[in-house]
Amino acid sequence: MKNENRNEEAVSPVIATILMVAITVVLAGVLYVWASSLAEGNTDGNLALYVMDAEDASGSPSDGVADKLVRVTMTQGSDINWAAISVKISVNNEAPVTCNNPGAEGSGGGCDLLEFGDSSDQVWSVGDGVTIMENGQDICSASATCTVSVTITNTQEGKTLDESSAVAE
Repeated sequence: MKNENRNEEAVSPVIATILMVAITVVLAGVLYVWASSLAEGNTDGNLALYVMDAEDASGSPSDGVADKLVRVTMTQGSDINWAAISVKISVNNEAPVTCNNPGAEGSGGGCDLLEFGDSSDQVWSVGDGVTIMENGQDICSASATCTVSVTITNTQEGKTLDESSAVAE
């Protein structure tokens, strides 16, 4: 007697091939839609990548109201006019404070930006930077370690150019 094991529940090779082709077509369509949506986000021609480096400024914070906190240097990006830039800092995750741009030091606000590098023009360029310092209020006292988070925004376009942080010691 021969025992013949037959599995009659299997899918025929023709149907299996059709299913594999259909799955491949659906996956290709999904990948195409996903990739095209990624590509369309950068078609305006204004793609500008900025990289800023933040580091501790010279000197230690004190109980004074004119301490140098951090230095921020542009290492990559295109020139941008100071009138289009807003710099906000948050010390130890406190409420953000808007800093006065170079040339407007001392006029209200909790911090000032002192430009270094090529300060003869009205733009922030690669290699230029700012020292962020207190302006009339003790933002970072000597009794605590201060983590300073810096957010740089292009106010004309409403885009955040960079977010950096440094420890003021």
